[in-house]
Amino acid sequence: MTVATGRAGVLGLQGDFIEHIRTLRGIGVDAADVRRPEQLDEVDALIIPGGESTTIGKLAAQYGIIPKLRERVEQGMPVWGTCAGAIFIAKDVPRHPHPIAGLMDITVERNAFGRQVDSFERDLDVPAIGPEPFHAVFIRAPLIARTGSGVEVLAKLDDGTVVAARQGRLMATSFHPELTRDARLHELFLSLARG
Repeated sequence: MTVATGRAGVLGLQGDFIEHIRTLRGIGVDAADVRRPEQLDEVDALIIPGGESTTIGKLAAQYGIIPKLRERVEQGMPVWGTCAGAIFIAKDVPRHPHPIAGLMDITVERNAFGRQVDSFERDLDVPAIGPEPFHAVFIRAPLIARTGSGVEVLAKLDDGTVVAARQGRLMATSFHPELTRDARLHELFLSLARG
């Protein structure tokens, strides 16, 4: 399926940005690696990938990306944080002293499922993308501990733990959709860019 939209950006400071770019290009989207604040004016949507939330936050602050990102979100640009990206866009991350963008009304707990050795995969029901389960890859994953009143839960684990959510044009997932061949969550995100 080809998704018609403008240009999508992936924050390329650290983490799985190449995998997101490949997925976007695989569904016919013009995708760009974004590393400087001024590049945010050249994209219509932005994905913040998984990786190390501490590194992403420090570099985003050092390069002046956070104020520009907040400005673009206020202008209506969709943003999706995956794994570490979900930490970066959350408004509340307990015991995380490093810079975050604070865009989405969620509380995220870092490394909530344990260390690297505790990584796992699960099939998730995500009604927003259709009836077929989405095979999700969790690597040192965070969880969404609290959602604000305007936040829609998109997916939960069997025990009720929230692992995907949306607030207007903002999305957060605890897992790594770019590590699968299933582009349905990317398509859902791009639909936010089309309004």
